[in-house]
This record gives sequence, structure tokens and C-alpha cells, in this order.
Amino acid sequence: MGKRSNFKRRDKDTYDTFDPKALPPLLRHLPKGVRFWEPCGGQYDLAAGLEAAGHECVVASDIAPRDERVFRCDAMTVTAADVMATGAEAIITNPVWSRPLMHAMIDHFSRILPTWLLFDASWAHTEQKMIAKKHGVRTAPDLLQHCHMIVSVGRLIWIEGTTTPGKDDVCWYLFDQRQARVTSNPVFVPQLSEAA
Repeated sequence: MGKRSNFKRRDKDTYDTFDPKALPPLLRHLPKGVRFWEPCGGQYDLAAGLEAAGHECVVASDIAPRDERVFRCDAMTVTAADVMATGAEAIITNPVWSRPLMHAMIDHFSRILPTWLLFDASWAHTEQKMIAKKHGVRTAPDLLQHCHMIVSVGRLIWIEGTTTPGKDDVCWYLFDQRQARVTSNPVFVPQLSEAA
């Protein structure tokens, strides 16, 4: 899944969020009972984990769903009115990590609702100018202007049946273009120890 892997990437970036270490860092920052849309729902792992923690998935969708609870839908075609009609209060997902589509998703989703996205920590230290120019998307620094919080997670296991984590540390990023950030930079929350 990461930059330093020599494995062939999975079709449509189907890397499910089944590792239980993915959720605790996010849960510390969610209010109780958040109603959310999961736009890259895959086989419903992330949504199920959030529901088990007391949150409500009002709709899960994916371009190639692999669970009956996930509707077939291209998330980039969904409008703000569509999302608001569901009663969602936030968008929470592990998006495609392919930079052109990921940048487009950050921009699109964060115009609609507060958006929590799980992806590699190193992204925040890049510019992605060539990607932006070639694909007509915004650069990482442009998108970071709308990032309110970055919550460190560490390395996760992405391949079921294995015990080896991926080679990239990941973070939860909170983007919201509807509200001005109250700090000059995103708030960074370091990874907490297991005992915390």
C-alpha cells in the first residue's frame, strides 16, 4: 500500500481498515454518536468499527462495494444536498491513496462536511506540485490550509491474514473548508502509548 513496497497495488486501492489500532486515535476526537457517511466503504470494516464504538453510519458507499451494507456509488458524483439528505454530520473514510484522486476527494468532501481521512503521515510534508499540475487538483499545501487536525496512528496492518504492518505511518486528518481554522497550523496530536 505504501511508497516503499514492491508488491503490486490492489485494484481500486482496496485496502480495508480492519486493524483495530486504526480507531482509538480517531475516537478520542469524535463527539458521542456521530452520524457519518463512509464514501469508500469497501467491505464495511471501518464503518462497523465506528458503529461498535457508538457512532452511526447513515450510509456507506463505494465504487466497488464488497458488503451488502455498502451501496455502489462514485463518491465524487455525490452532492452536498445528497449528503445532507442522509443526516450525516461528518465524512469518515480511508480514501484511495492515489494522489490525484485523493486530492480531489479531500477537496470535494471537505466542502460538504467535516471530513476525517486516514492516509500516510508523510503526505503532510510534501507539495505534490507535479500531481496538481498534471491532474488539475490542488497541491498538498493548498489542501493543508483546510486541515484542522492531524492525529498520529502509526503503522497498520493492511493485508488480512498477515501480522506485518505496512511500511508507512498513517494519520487521521480532519479537513473542513466550511469553517476557518482557529489555529495558524493544523493541531498535531502525537501517537499515544498503549497505556494512555
